[in-house]
Amino acid sequence: METPLETVALFSLKLAYESADQSPILRDDLVMSDYQRDVFGILVRRGDVEAIQLKVDECLALALDAVGGIEKPLGRELKRLAISFGDAQTMEQLDAPLIAIKKYLKDIL
Repeated sequence: METPLETVALFSLKLAYESADQSPILRDDLVMSDYQRDVFGILVRRGDVEAIQLKVDECLALALDAVGGIEKPLGRELKRLAISFGDAQTMEQLDAPLIAIKKYLKDIL
């Protein structure tokens, strides 16, 4: 689960901070320091659903702002997916919405 979490964070930060005239944001960039696979790995091993949701929510808030907020079609769909992820109460329930968010972010990049 750590890899999809890191990927969602990376895609969100790319939407928020990456521009055409700069080098691309990579997994080892400083902006990713709080969202790397090993950070998520610790939270996954602890089963800390709330901390995982908080970290992902931070990234999704940036992505949501980058796509124009919930007033725009991309933002409405991203918000819907974020709510689904936030409604999960167990580690197992995080999987499906996490994959949906990852796919959606990949599509809009």
